[in-house]
Amino acid sequence: MILIKTILGNIGDAAWATRLSSADIDLIEIDQWEAQKSRFRKTTANGAEIAVSIDRGTHIHDGDVLLWNAQALSALVARIELRDVMIVHLDDLASLAPEMAMRTCVELGHAMGNQHWPALVKDNRVYVPLTVDRKVMASVMKTHGFERIRYEFVPGREVVPYLAPHESRRLFGGAEGPVHSHTHDSYADVEAETGRVYGHPPTHVHAHPEAAAHGQTPPATTGSARDHRE
Repeated sequence: MILIKTILGNIGDAAWATRLSSADIDLIEIDQWEAQKSRFRKTTANGAEIAVSIDRGTHIHDGDVLLWNAQALSALVARIELRDVMIVHLDDLASLAPEMAMRTCVELGHAMGNQHWPALVKDNRVYVPLTVDRKVMASVMKTHGFERIRYEFVPGREVVPYLAPHESRRLFGGAEGPVHSHTHDSYADVEAETGRVYGHPPTHVHAHPEAAAHGQTPPATTGSARDHRE
């Protein structure tokens, strides 16, 4: 059993990127919930038994270097796969009358609650981790046609740097259910009035990429809630 008590660096750092360019790298694959813990046990891709015991409040990030053997030119690197996140932008609601903006927010909250989607609100954005296929989530948003609301899907790892540790735990720790990936032959029915997903008739949603980097939000495929095709 190998004990890990500190994080040495990250492969995103120039010095470590150079050092590891010719090294033999073993990977420890961690899910998004384990990444929030400071103590756990895991088996690496090469079969080594690892016990992680780092300082409380410290969290492992994707690409963190946990072990380094300069003589053998070998390293242990963490790989974390976070789910994609739907970011709902509320900025444009400011152009609506207050009562209309409030109504839209209530309708958005009702629709998300009806789907049991976990969500995190920060500034003028709502972050929703994917708990179902993104085509289903896009269908729900399109069905409701929320006034002046835009949304986009971005990789989870691109969202984490913009969140505080407790926000990251809330966002990803609350999405432990399975995410089902589907092809164009997948099936889901969105009820026209409520947007709730039922049954298994076919649905096809297509999207055209558009650039929409606003503030500090990472660039990704975007669309409007009225017309989002994937």
